[in-house]
Amino acid sequence: MSTSWIIIIVAVVLFVYLISIYNKLVRLKNQFENAFAQIEVQLKRRYDLIPNLVETAKAYLKHESETLEAVIQARNQAAAALPQAAQDPRNANAMQQLGGAESALGGALGRLNVVMEAYPDLKANQNMMQVSEELTSTENRVAFARQAFNDAVMSYNTYRQSFPPVFFASFFGHSKDASLLEFADSAEIQAAPKVNF
Repeated sequence: MSTSWIIIIVAVVLFVYLISIYNKLVRLKNQFENAFAQIEVQLKRRYDLIPNLVETAKAYLKHESETLEAVIQARNQAAAALPQAAQDPRNANAMQQLGGAESALGGALGRLNVVMEAYPDLKANQNMMQVSEELTSTENRVAFARQAFNDAVMSYNTYRQSFPPVFFASFFGHSKDASLLEFADSAEIQAAPKVNF
């Protein structure tokens, strides 16, 4: 076999290997972007449920308007942070803003829960029980979607940083790591917030 054939075979093998690196980077990127899309769906559902919760509680909590307003404000801030994070899940700043907004929303919902404990009639209200059940279910879905997203991000980052893909990732347009979706309180990433009415 001549030297030129060996060079051609090595070049073809190298080219095929580079194609496989590129394809795996694209596949892993698409997986974490899809995982974030699942978070986005659940967070939008959550944001849609919160006004129903507040409206149901308003009649009972006439003297607690500050708490209700804080929940709506936190919900609006989280809803505003979501599109930026969805636009580029690799943007660390957008992910941090979303994580912070979600932490603030969780805190506001927690304060609302504490206030509502003083109103047994509200806790027994059929609408409140239904909204509470849907919100709790959604919180669980958010937690599972967040975990799936973080797992997909970890797989992407690990592959992108490993040898030899690390040498070619930037050339293929994968120059930075994706960011995990973390909350200010790391315990929140382990369990969905509890909403008891």
